Amino acid sequence: MKYNFDEIINRRGTHSLKWDGGKFLKEMGFTERYDEDTLPLFTADMDLPVPQPLIDALHKTVDHKIFGYSIFPDADFEAIQHWFTKRHDWAIKKEEIVFSPGTVHALNMAVRAFTEPGDGIMIQRPVYPPFTSVIEGNGRQVVNNALKCDEEGYYSIDFEDFELKAKDEKTKMFILCNPHNPTGRVLQREELRRLSEICEKNNVLLIADEIHGDLVRRNQTFIPIAKAADNNDHIVTCTAINKTFNVAGLHCTNLIIHNSELRKRFIEVMGFHLASPFTISALIAVYNEGEDWLEQLKEYIDGTMEWIVNFLAERMPKVKVKIPEGTYVMWMDFSAYGLSPEEVHDRIYNKANVLLEDGKMFGEEGLNYQRICIPSPRPIIKEAFERMAREFN
Repeated sequence: MKYNFDEIINRRGTHSLKWDGGKFLKEMGFTERYDEDTLPLFTADMDLPVPQPLIDALHKTVDHKIFGYSIFPDADFEAIQHWFTKRHDWAIKKEEIVFSPGTVHALNMAVRAFTEPGDGIMIQRPVYPPFTSVIEGNGRQVVNNALKCDEEGYYSIDFEDFELKAKDEKTKMFILCNPHNPTGRVLQREELRRLSEICEKNNVLLIADEIHGDLVRRNQTFIPIAKAADNNDHIVTCTAINKTFNVAGLHCTNLIIHNSELRKRFIEVMGFHLASPFTISALIAVYNEGEDWLEQLKEYIDGTMEWIVNFLAERMPKVKVKIPEGTYVMWMDFSAYGLSPEEVHDRIYNKANVLLEDGKMFGEEGLNYQRICIPSPRPIIKEAFERMAREFN
């Protein structure tokens, strides 16, 4: 089936956080302006239609007319195993799979299960803001192994600093984001192996957020860290259908926990959770029948990113941006304009009426940056950049 990702589907009036959440977003300090003309491109869900097999599966679930407590059938586990074996050459055992109603929820539970108040937890800023909140909100200490950025905007790991901080007896956990949000780096096998070895050597538990792992460029290969590592007993991996197939509202994260003692401890702390019948139907459908849609989506996103880079080079050449190796976010550096972050914000959010995410939310390393989520119909993306260009020329 050929999908039309240029189709604009009106999401207003559907309880969408992006398109109906103006009051909430202003109260949270995201933006001062939000009205019927706002173009919201700030959060990681898509304005694109989901795979037809998913729609068919959900219709079948609705037609059953009863939506009671549900358990994962064997078909769910088999779909997960099939997907990761076929797409990533990663063999997962059924007993290693643990359901969670969300990735941020899973990170919160991991912090509570495996660390104590006051412990240090390492992250790599600039990074997805909830990484900080799950640490500080649970009374733990942020240990920042900031990524290094070269003149070309390429990010890499400061391994010397990483190892120094891993050796600190207060550091008990490292939360990895790969593909990295917001920089878009997809780590190579040797980088992953080195991170794993340092953590294992220093008794640092490694929690890997890999929920963007299916969303890499056509010339990139994503490698799960548990597959790259020589030993994975100290690794907990978060996977999800949410980002890959645009079903964030169905709340479906699956953790892969190889170590049986860690798995038992996590389940004890998380407590009893069941997936909805819609989540179960969705997972089976997308992992068994969603591959063709995903390949079309990746081609479309790659094309949009190429358009953005060309547009900025021509119309806003002071903005530094690279096509990311993975994710569907782009990390734009506005520092060459010589404006304060507040002035950049005002021109984009208030004057252009385009809602992005201020880079400072990702740590001080992102102070002069803006993050944009680009999986929307290309006409919306083009309109947003035309508006911004007018305010910076």
